[in-house]
Amino acid sequence: VYWVGGRQFACEFTASPEAKPPYAGRHLLSLKCDPDRILIAAEWPDAVLPGYYSDGRTWISVDLDADLPEGLVLDLCDMSYELVFARLPKRVRSEIAAGSRATKRCSTDGRGSGTMGEKDPTEELPDDHAESESESTP
Repeated sequence: VYWVGGRQFACEFTASPEAKPPYAGRHLLSLKCDPDRILIAAEWPDAVLPGYYSDGRTWISVDLDADLPEGLVLDLCDMSYELVFARLPKRVRSEIAAGSRATKRCSTDGRGSGTMGEKDPTEELPDDHAESESESTP
């Protein structure tokens, strides 16, 4: 689970083999997604799925073993971080920005830490990482 300002913006996991199709046994990365960009799932129907156990209108699950362009996955990670970051209180955004002025969040090219933002192992996993009460249960 990856956090920014105490809020989850990404979760990497492998779905149980007993999970409902199309999630069963897949290595997934769940990300917050702009509803206007959620249509990207239509371009990659076998690799970009509605969010696993989250609101499928605002979360997607990317199959990390699929043949997706790396740039696309990194862009989706950045978008997720930015969407969650934008909803943080101004004070928290300012504190984070002051501590990470020149880092790229989802970078694996040496410009950043190679991780997706701050990973906070002391935080408890929330019961639900969707923002609305309406959920899509696979």
